[in-house]
Amino acid sequence: MLVLRPSRQLSSTGEPRHIRIIRKKTSEGFSPWYLLLGATSSASGMLNLLIVQWSLIRCCKVESPWGCAESLLGFFQVFLQWLLFSIIHVLYMIYFPPHLKYQRTLPIAPQAYGSTADQASVHTIDAGADGDTDKLKVTTTPEWRLAMTLGLVIVLHVSLLLLLSLALLYTLPTTIPPHPLLQYLATFLGVSATILAVLQYAPQIYRTYQSGLVGALSLGTMAIQVPGSVLFVVSLVLRPGTDWTSWLAYAITGLMQGMLLVICLLWKKRQRELGIDDFGNSINGPETNDERRALVEPSD
Repeated sequence: MLVLRPSRQLSSTGEPRHIRIIRKKTSEGFSPWYLLLGATSSASGMLNLLIVQWSLIRCCKVESPWGCAESLLGFFQVFLQWLLFSIIHVLYMIYFPPHLKYQRTLPIAPQAYGSTADQASVHTIDAGADGDTDKLKVTTTPEWRLAMTLGLVIVLHVSLLLLLSLALLYTLPTTIPPHPLLQYLATFLGVSATILAVLQYAPQIYRTYQSGLVGALSLGTMAIQVPGSVLFVVSLVLRPGTDWTSWLAYAITGLMQGMLLVICLLWKKRQRELGIDDFGNSINGPETNDERRALVEPSD
């Protein structure tokens, strides 16, 4: 069910995220859970490819720079994807909106803990008629504490898995196929990257489908990402030393991006028919037909 919202001025959604955060000096609107799932998924995929193509990396000692770069192009692409997503998370923390980061609180009066009857009621300390705010305390918000906690999880995730991967790669013999322990680790990383990628996009698909609106999603960006994902998966499949654990996560991601794009195209067509924009605002003035009125007005 659609709800008409007050109109608001929005910048272009096709602007790269990194530039937009820096230019606006705010990261408001990003979900820390989306960043967590995206960062851990891309890190797992990058480490998976590091393991399965380790023999090619070792061969760079004897190969020409051009031959080495060509054989490791898939790994460089995955590494760049992880790096860019990690930069988004860093910018998210740096430009976290101050009004969402801090809050003013009043301490609870000591007598509130006296009797059971007192505890059942709410007690606060008045700042005073004279405007004295000495008793006000500035604390961090739950949103900021959640962002800090999930950021720590991201750092621990990539650090521990990177150390484990490098320790096994340098202590176990380099063989083709890789040592069984490395194969188990690569499979775990590939499967976990797939699961995290599914969890990352599933909430967005559900939200867009339920809202019936395109919202802030960029059709142009998705139109580039979907065919790009197909080419990227094909390039990984054809790369030597890769297996299904290396490309499955990106195939699932591309499929879900395609599903989201199809839903947005359907909603875009429906919005034109209803005379509303991507956020449910009327673009033709008051409703002129019964169908649109039935959709935007709350039901009894």
